[in-house]
Amino acid sequence: MPRPAKHVFVCVQSRPPGHPRGSCGAKGCQAVLDELLSQSQSRELAAQGIQVTGTGCLDPCDSGPNLLIYPEGVMYGGLKKEDVAEIIDSHLLGGKPVERLLVPSEIW
Repeated sequence: MPRPAKHVFVCVQSRPPGHPRGSCGAKGCQAVLDELLSQSQSRELAAQGIQVTGTGCLDPCDSGPNLLIYPEGVMYGGLKKEDVAEIIDSHLLGGKPVERLLVPSEIW
């Protein structure tokens, strides 16, 4: 597989209930990842140079579920599966970040 033009990392970190940092796993990250993988397959994003990977903690747990896009280094937070299509259309395919979903600059 050639190097992707864009690489999307979705935090799937889980921690025990009551952990002080919480986790994206407790906030619905799996639904976000599943939707992104489903749309990636149906819209053939890999053929367009876009790779999707589930990953461990991206750090701003309070902002989760989090998703990080490289090479731009843009992080989205507080995501729901319903946000996935907008991120794909606007950012991944259109080149314009979805402002309302960005993790605040003082955090990331």
